[in-house]
Amino acid sequence: MQHITAGESHGPCLTTIVTGVPAGISLTCADIDHDLARRQRGYGRGGRQSIESDHGRVTSGVRFGRTIGSPIAIVIENCDWSNWTEIMSHSGEKSAGTRVTQPRPGHADLAGILKTGSDDVRDVLERASARETAARVAAGAVAKAFLRELGVQIASYVQAIGSVTMPAVEDPASLAEASIEESELRCPDGPTTELMKAAIDAAREAGESLGGVFVVTATGLVPGIGTYAEAARRLDAQIAAAIMSIPAIKAVEIGDGFALAAVVGSKAHDEIHYSQERGYHRYTNHAGGLEGGMTNGETLVVRAAMKPIPTLMRPLASVDIDTHEAVDASRERSDVCAVPAAAVVAEAELALVLAQAYVDKFGGDAMVDIIAARDAYLARIAR
Repeated sequence: MQHITAGESHGPCLTTIVTGVPAGISLTCADIDHDLARRQRGYGRGGRQSIESDHGRVTSGVRFGRTIGSPIAIVIENCDWSNWTEIMSHSGEKSAGTRVTQPRPGHADLAGILKTGSDDVRDVLERASARETAARVAAGAVAKAFLRELGVQIASYVQAIGSVTMPAVEDPASLAEASIEESELRCPDGPTTELMKAAIDAAREAGESLGGVFVVTATGLVPGIGTYAEAARRLDAQIAAAIMSIPAIKAVEIGDGFALAAVVGSKAHDEIHYSQERGYHRYTNHAGGLEGGMTNGETLVVRAAMKPIPTLMRPLASVDIDTHEAVDASRERSDVCAVPAAAVVAEAELALVLAQAYVDKFGGDAMVDIIAARDAYLARIAR
């Protein structure tokens, strides 16, 4: 299940096309809009979220609430487009004052114009903007609908904002969905949420921004999804690449990740047990549900670090690309903190990777055949 997105931050709309979608998946606009709304929420978001009210309009691939096996196209209108029609016009000549010449440290601005030869940073920043991730979330909603029919559930929560970190959780999948979604920062620990909000308030007052850490989980996965045989198809490699593709993500770990480098082997690996009731199982999950590039039947746990957003109200030093003189970096309307939103985007990215891995193993034409193949596989490995 592959996808592509198109559209600029202040253009007319964002579009995503999802291909390789099996027929027979239950999918409604409400499924898409649910995750689009979750992406827009979060303490520390900027003024753009009060302008937009994201809605996914399906224009192909779904009939009477079920996928029909053809590519699915979803359009998300940009409400702010009406304020940018001159600056982002598709034709005519640029008017005075529409160019941006002060690239922001930490953004795609400078490297992008050097790559493309543009003399206008806006040519780069409009597409490099995290606004594009709304289209990814819409695509991910399709993958989530597919995975739900196979008993796979994907969730996320925020573990840290800046230096404020919630208490350690032994089993991330045990966290109640309500406690996560009710938090303004998608953090399931109430006292930590309040400390995070205070940190964001302080950053806003100082003209700063904050990053953080989030965790994404997938439960209900059968063992053996992915492969050990080909490097590019190892599931851990695909997941890491997908999560790292999200703007501002600078690190990804699976399971205990970096912490495993500091312990001895007997403390790093999950001992294997067997019973008639549970089959093969583990009492620990240091591996985060992946071994040798494949799922092992335990909860998949992915953790990612997001850097602070590079647009600052007290901008850093930069250089004007016309004059090469020292200037302040440009300022765009932006968030102080968008870690909760990034976690929802990561859910979408993980869902798309897992959906494709399931299709690779069990087929991709029709849900009824995929479920039958999955059931036959489970019956075989249970013997």
